[in-house]
Amino acid sequence: MTVRDRIFDKLDNMGMTQKEFSEKTGIPQTTISDWRKKRTNPAAEKIMVICKVLNVTPEWLLSGVEQEQTRSNPAEWYAIDANTESGRIITAFNSMDKSLQQRLLGYAEALAAKESGN
Repeated sequence: MTVRDRIFDKLDNMGMTQKEFSEKTGIPQTTISDWRKKRTNPAAEKIMVICKVLNVTPEWLLSGVEQEQTRSNPAEWYAIDANTESGRIITAFNSMDKSLQQRLLGYAEALAAKESGN
């Protein structure tokens, strides 16, 4: 599901028309119609006002992550800051050859299984 899909689904669920949405957000009706007709997404500078009017979080609007931390669709990729522990692990992993990567994955999976009691 895309950003525009979530917007129009939410509008339908709220019973709000595109005209009402336009009036509340200050976004021209023609722009909103273009999202639907041309299957485009809103510009980044519109996200916060859209979230406020629809009473949703930017995270939900952009990714589908619900407040209960469930995803409407499984994540296919993650954005991770390279300066965090996760980012450093990924950087190190990517610098390894395939055999070392496989060994590291094996260790990680074994540790995770041990931690969860499996």
